[in-house]
Amino acid sequence: MAAMTMGNASRADVNRHRILDVALAELLRDPDASMDQIARAAGVVRRTVYGHFPNREALIGTLFEGAAQAVEAAHAAGREGIEDPAESLVRSTLAVWAIADRYRLLVALAQRSVTVQGIRERLTPVREACVEVLQRGLDQGVFESPLPAPALAYVHEQMLFALMEAVNDGLLAAEEAGRSAVVTMLTAAGVPASRATELVAKTND
Repeated sequence: MAAMTMGNASRADVNRHRILDVALAELLRDPDASMDQIARAAGVVRRTVYGHFPNREALIGTLFEGAAQAVEAAHAAGREGIEDPAESLVRSTLAVWAIADRYRLLVALAQRSVTVQGIRERLTPVREACVEVLQRGLDQGVFESPLPAPALAYVHEQMLFALMEAVNDGLLAAEEAGRSAVVTMLTAAGVPASRATELVAKTND
C-alpha cells in the first residue's frame, strides 16, 4: 500500500510539473489561454489540472512563484564574488534579465492575478540585496543620487517592470533590452551614460 501511495504521489508530482511547464509555454504563446487549452496541451483531462490548481489565478500565482525563485537565484549568482558596486549591478541585472525575459509576459499576467503588494513582498530578498549594492556604491561615490538606497532600489525595480512591458508592447527589441536596462539603471544611479555603456560592453566581452 505504501509503495502504491508513493507511486501515486510520484505520478501526481510528474503531472504537476508537466502542467506547469506546458502552462508557461501556452501562456507565453497566448496570454488568454484557458485551463481547458492548457489541459489539452499537457495531454491530461481538465479535472487533473483543477486537481492541482483550483483556478487560473492559482496556476499563474504558482508560475510567478517559480519565476521569483529563478530571479532570486540569478541575482545572487550574478553578484557573487563581485566587490565593485557598479560591476555587481551590471552582472546581477544582466543575470536577472536573462531569466526575466523568459517570464516577462508572465509578469504582466501576474500583475492581473497576484496583488501588487504580493509581488513586492515576494521580491523582497532581491530588493534587499539591491539596496546593499546601491548603498555601497553611494558610500564609495560610485553612484550618486538624491534618493536613499532603499528608494533607489524601488525605482530600479519599477524600471525593470516598465522595460519588460516596453518589450511586450513592441517598443523595445528583446535582444537589446537587457543591455539597455542595465545602462538605464546605471544612469539612474548617477553613472554617466558613456561610463555605463562602457561597463556593460566590458561585462559582455
